[in-house]
Amino acid sequence: MRVLCAFPEAMPSSNSRPPACLAPVALFLALLFHLSFSSQVGDRRPLPVDRAPGLKEKTLILLDVSTKNPVRTVNENFLSLQLDPSIIHDGWLDFLSSKRLVTLARGLSPAFLRFGGKRTDFLQFQNLRNPAKSRGGPGPDYYLKNYEDDIVRSDVALDKQKGCKIAQHPDVMLELQREKAAQMHLVLLKEQFSNTYSNLILTARSLDKLYNFADCSGLHLIFALNALRRNPNNSWNSSSALSLLKYSASKKYNISWELGNEPNNYRTMHGRAVNGSQLGKDYIQLKSLLQPIRIYSRASLYGPNIGRPRKNVIALLDGFMKVAGSTVDAVTWQHCYIDGRVVKVMDFLKTRLLDTLSDQIRKIQKVVNTYTPGKKIWLEGVVTTSAGGTNNLSDSYAAGFLWLNTLGMLANQGIDVVIRHSFFDHGYNHLVDQNFNPLPRKRESEQERTQAEEGQRERERSRLPLRREPDMGLNPRTL
Repeated sequence: MRVLCAFPEAMPSSNSRPPACLAPVALFLALLFHLSFSSQVGDRRPLPVDRAPGLKEKTLILLDVSTKNPVRTVNENFLSLQLDPSIIHDGWLDFLSSKRLVTLARGLSPAFLRFGGKRTDFLQFQNLRNPAKSRGGPGPDYYLKNYEDDIVRSDVALDKQKGCKIAQHPDVMLELQREKAAQMHLVLLKEQFSNTYSNLILTARSLDKLYNFADCSGLHLIFALNALRRNPNNSWNSSSALSLLKYSASKKYNISWELGNEPNNYRTMHGRAVNGSQLGKDYIQLKSLLQPIRIYSRASLYGPNIGRPRKNVIALLDGFMKVAGSTVDAVTWQHCYIDGRVVKVMDFLKTRLLDTLSDQIRKIQKVVNTYTPGKKIWLEGVVTTSAGGTNNLSDSYAAGFLWLNTLGMLANQGIDVVIRHSFFDHGYNHLVDQNFNPLPRKRESEQERTQAEEGQRERERSRLPLRREPDMGLNPRTL
């Protein structure tokens, strides 16, 4: 198989577009990795290309790709997704029944859906159908409460194949939700930069909506439980987790489990560190909770979801594997390429940056193979840029080079699954925006942007109350 592509010799500027051939080449290579074919590069012969007056010299590269002998065979769920618990805070969880969101997610199945992130360890489960109404008063969710019943009534359009609840939400509901999410985004950013996080309450009804989305989309849910609930002796307090497990079992939800998120950061986030040995004991405790529950007696368990493998993180992983390496079905860790506060477009093309992942893979594999040779390894929660990403960069085509390199390197080095952070509503690293449009998308022209802004103002004016001048001799009446 041959692929022809012409590349300019000079590096592109921040305003330039990628060569026209990159899209098909990227698609071809991604499919190649996903279907477990080999990607052995054969002859690379630069061929001369006729140059038109005023154009820079180009080089034509000829690639001979062999597809006969596979180098690696990846999991059918190799490319998977993540949802951050912050969607409970800003209200987007109630819109996971959107027909458009479900349709987009179905296009990525089969895959895992990990429900976890920075706020995993501040998540508490309460088996209440609607605590906001029982408390009385508007509360923090006053936007959603105004039309919460409308959302329920709109969930009557059932998917004929699966009996799923799929809704067509009116535009006015989505506009109100975007307003609320914009306000909560500032709160979430303040928490992130101050490193102080408030607790999140996950109700039974919210868990139902989360599972409905995963099941209808053909995704297998992995739920990350709160590991920061600690007893005085620093052992894990499993009371909230046990309540969630019992409720999920009563609903016969098919879920895999995980405990905590980046335990190497607990001292910074909570002031209480958990070493690898203690974390291993906590996983053994979780395994013992799953065993008596019939539906979860053979459920998969993943962890410990450590951060970038620096020296202290490797020590934590070593202690964990020594105690509980045989307990987990796959060892998980996270990776972030760039500090989102200082990123530039050219950063996405630096080979030095792209190669950092390979070194991390070797460090993780060395520890895992010491205690459990052959154990599966997952890269869980990979992002291009930290701090929620960078607008117009990490959510644009510029990040495609880095992402494609990530998929190829992981597949080639035997990583079983990679989980992309995040599918929806998390900074600028997500795959779908708040208008339920997939990213990256083409940039709007100035005329299109003006028309969109005018349409938004017109919709806002249509929602304002109208005031009619009273007729002479009649009592004033305001409409």
